[in-house]
Formats: sequence, C-alpha cells, structure tokens
Amino acid sequence: MEIKYGLISVDDHVQETPDLWTSRMSKGQWGDRIPHLQDQEDGSQVWLVDGQKLDMEGVASAGALMADRNQEPQRWDEVPRAAYLPSERLRAMDADGVDYQVLYPTVPGVSGEVFGRIVDPDLELACVQAYNDWLIEEWRGFSARFISQCLVPIYSADAAAAEVRRAVGKGHRGVVMPATPWNLKEVPHINEADWDPLWATCQELEVPVCFHSGSSPNVRLQAWEGYSPVLTAAMNGITGPVSSVPILANLLFSRILTRFPSLKFVLAETSLAWGAYQLETADHQFERQRLHKEGYQYKPSELFQRQCYMTGWYDRAGLKVRRYLGVENILWESNFPRANSSWPNTREYVQRSFEGIPDGERRMMLTDNAAKLYKL
Repeated sequence: MEIKYGLISVDDHVQETPDLWTSRMSKGQWGDRIPHLQDQEDGSQVWLVDGQKLDMEGVASAGALMADRNQEPQRWDEVPRAAYLPSERLRAMDADGVDYQVLYPTVPGVSGEVFGRIVDPDLELACVQAYNDWLIEEWRGFSARFISQCLVPIYSADAAAAEVRRAVGKGHRGVVMPATPWNLKEVPHINEADWDPLWATCQELEVPVCFHSGSSPNVRLQAWEGYSPVLTAAMNGITGPVSSVPILANLLFSRILTRFPSLKFVLAETSLAWGAYQLETADHQFERQRLHKEGYQYKPSELFQRQCYMTGWYDRAGLKVRRYLGVENILWESNFPRANSSWPNTREYVQRSFEGIPDGERRMMLTDNAAKLYKL
C-alpha cells in the first residue's frame, strides 16, 4: 500500500456506463429487461431495469461535478467523465488529495436494492454478476487505488454466498447488500438463521458486509411532495444518514454479531454524531431491562466496537465523541461524486474536522482503519 496524501475514502460511487449490461448480458435471453438507457420525448434519457423506470433525478448521480450541484445530468452526453472513467477519476482524486476509493454502485441502487426488487432470480443474478465483473475488470483492473466491492443476489442466501465466493476470488474486498431485503421481495428477515450461509462465507473470507444509508425507504421519512427539488435533495441528504439508526439498532440486538464474532459490518454514509447517542441509548436499555438474562453476553457498545464501523465526511461533532464510538471504528469518506460530496474541498473538511485531534488517532480514522479492514 502506498499512501501519498493520507486519506482512504471508504464511500464513493461509480457511475455505470450505458453498455455495462447490454454488452455483458444476452439480448436474446433477456431483451429489453437488460438495464439500459432509453430516450424520452422531451430529449432526456432514463434508466430502465427489468422494463421499469428508475427513480433517479437524472441518468447519473454526479452533482459534485456539475456546474450547479442541484442539477443532475439528464442525458449521457452531459455526464462528467470523472464519474465514469477510471482515468479521469484518478485525476479528481489527486486534485482532492485522496489515495484510495472504496466503491459503491449507483444504477443498481446504493446498496443493490434496485436489483433486489427484481422478481426473476435468474435475471437478478445475471445483472449482479455483470456488474461485479465489470467493476473488477474496468476499475480494479485499471488501478489498485480502486477498492471494489461486490453486489449479491438476495433471492437466496446460498446464491448470495456463492456469488461472494466467486467475486472475492476475482479480487473484490467487500460485500454490498440491502439492509432490509425482506422489504424488497419475499425472503426471510435478515435476523433469521436462513442468512447464516452468507454471514459464514463473509466471515471466512474476511470481507466486510456494507449497508449504505438511504437504501431502505421503509425506515426513512419521505420528503413532502410540495417541496421543490432543491428542498427535497436537502432533506434527503439529512434523513439518509440517520435512516441507519434502526438498521444499527437491529444489528446490535440481532445476535448476528454474536453468532459470527469476527464478521465486520460497515454502515456507509452515516455521519458520526448520532452514533454516540445510539450506543448510549442501547446500553441504557441493555442495563435497565437486564438483557443479560436474555442471553446477551456483551453490551451493544461492546459488540459495536468489536465488529462495526461508521463513516464521516464533514463531521466535527461526531469526532468529539469518538472514544465512545471507538477510534478504531471510524472511517472517512468523500462521497464522490454525489452532490453532498466534500470534493473538491476534502482537505479543508479534514483540516477543520480533525483540528486538535492527536496525529495517531487522526491517522487511524483517515487511513489505518480502512487499510486494515480492506487488507491494503
């Protein structure tokens, strides 16, 4: 691992190209169900997956690269090259002082939830595998500074485990999946033992399971229809990170962490400050309701510090309570190229947020924790 700038960003997004799935999936078998762009009468374009229009503001999520961050590109020829070209992405990283990027998807959903809604299991798997192969070949294959993470099909835990084994064998370093898969299709709750084959595989291969905030609309307050697009985007930017509150609460009490004591979970794009409240509240409930009598050996905060990570990118308040979260449990991101990214001023955000924090702790949160987790 070569560190030049002193920052590993653990949550950034690739913008998938229009030919990703059309060039890798059988037109004869799948036809127009293949994810693709389609022209609209007003001259704009939209993504279609399994014949359904995606609920995206444009054809890409690249607000940080646009002249106006409140506007997303409406046609592919408007998408900035740094969103989808690895060579241009490296230039943007160098300009912002970022050594490595851990990559999340866009069109499949930030946690793969778009593909998770596909009813046909064969189509879901084909879409997932095409993405995983493209990411490892086109991005990880281009530069080791890109840390790729695979998607999984959620129709079956055994199928998910098999895809993790295949993808990690190709070089993926993490697993991205929806935190509430039972809200996408008829599958067991994530706490059920049915999912144990997936957790066991991830634990064996030592790859983290990553839940991205905002991918579970059922636990998120939706913006009022009367808001303007700008206000809607602002509210979503606020409610997205804290929509992980019930996700983390469930994880802490689910016994998944107890059954798989070396399995790691990342809650991406969460911000940090609410995490201290969450752990303090969970510990209070644990103690007052004597959950040790329910068979829980460790307090929620102890489980969190053993196996979980949260991410920040503009945070100051969250770093003030870093010891409650655990200095070893904090990761940093730039969230490029989404509209609320710190790019191109990430260094300024880091300088402001880490003011007064000892160098050793700063290095852990900015590089060392991520390097250890992703085996760089």
